[in-house]
Amino acid sequence: MTAEQNTDKTEKATKNWKKPLFVSIAILLIGGIVTFIIFTTEPTAERGGATKETAMLVNVTEVKRDTFNPTVVAMGTVEPSQEIVLSPRVSGEIISRSEAFTPGSFVNKGQNLLQIDPSDYKNTLKSRESALRQAVADLKIEMGRQNIAEKDYQLLNETLSEEQEALILRKPQLNAARSGVEDARAAVNQAELYLQRTTIKAPFDAHILSRNVNVGSQVSPGQNLGRLVGRDTYWVEATVPLAKIRRLKFPKDETSKGAEVRIKNRTAWEEDEYRQGHLYKLVGTLEERTRMARVLITVSDPLAYLSGNSEKPEMMIGSFVEAQIQAEPIPNVVRLNRDYVRSNETVWVMEENKLRIRDVKIVFQDSKYAYIEEGLSEDDKVVTTNLTTVVDGAALRMESDAVDKNNSNEDTVETNQ
Repeated sequence: MTAEQNTDKTEKATKNWKKPLFVSIAILLIGGIVTFIIFTTEPTAERGGATKETAMLVNVTEVKRDTFNPTVVAMGTVEPSQEIVLSPRVSGEIISRSEAFTPGSFVNKGQNLLQIDPSDYKNTLKSRESALRQAVADLKIEMGRQNIAEKDYQLLNETLSEEQEALILRKPQLNAARSGVEDARAAVNQAELYLQRTTIKAPFDAHILSRNVNVGSQVSPGQNLGRLVGRDTYWVEATVPLAKIRRLKFPKDETSKGAEVRIKNRTAWEEDEYRQGHLYKLVGTLEERTRMARVLITVSDPLAYLSGNSEKPEMMIGSFVEAQIQAEPIPNVVRLNRDYVRSNETVWVMEENKLRIRDVKIVFQDSKYAYIEEGLSEDDKVVTTNLTTVVDGAALRMESDAVDKNNSNEDTVETNQ
């Protein structure tokens, strides 16, 4: 192959390589121009200046001003108002026991419960009575001797000193005889008293809680024979916050009654069962753990012993109960459910379909209601719905109105059909 032929081949190959290169460059340039035109001519998105506001659906309740009686709820424990440990005052053997002296039984005041063997005490009484008769006889003898001495003194017809006259008239001997009679009579009374104490009686109308002796037991003074509690009245010792004490009515004297109290046992009684009581005393010390005031509530016939209370539940000593205490009335206030009082003592009010946040003055709160003195007016519509977005002036609409509107639209559609 000649040199000219090689040159021709080289030029031809160079032409074949440049052609696709130029085509590629041309495509890139055209693509870049098109992209530039697209971005420079794209319409600009603009934010609209106004959006349609949707009012929040709420429920409301209208409030009224009136005089209300709040209820203070306190928790307490049932305790007996009378309680004793029965003990003998003399020693001896138990020879008889009443069937009523059994745990769970009821006894009346003065009813015989136990009998201690009285034999020794009867013998002692007889001995003391004999000694008394002897002392009385000695006194009579001495009085006779004094009469003789007085007559003899009158026969002497002499004037003696007061001390000598007393000796001659046997006045010291007479006083000694009289003292002997008094001592003997006191000994008889003491022996009678010991004999009476061999019979152990119920000191008041009682409920027997325990018995620790039986027939044949040897007892001595101070020994625990059993535990008795009064059946007429029980106490409920409850704790109340100090701020609420001023709203509670306590009796001024023993003849008056304090505020009414409804006692409930949530764990043992039915929902509608309760016992009626009255506020009795304000205990003068605070409860150590809670630092709240201690109050006593009295409940009559707690064991439903009387026929008129037979259908009522019985109260058990030591049980934990709820006391609903009727507080003094609060005049000219708005009573509002505590759930509708918002943070920082504010209330949401619907006013001209707008949300208004009102500051209120709460004078008292019980377990369910807040009693508002200032901040709400008659017939204000309080918002009861919990809102996620709370802004003063936000648009509101009532759910009841929305339901009525939907029902109206449905009726219109049906009519058109």
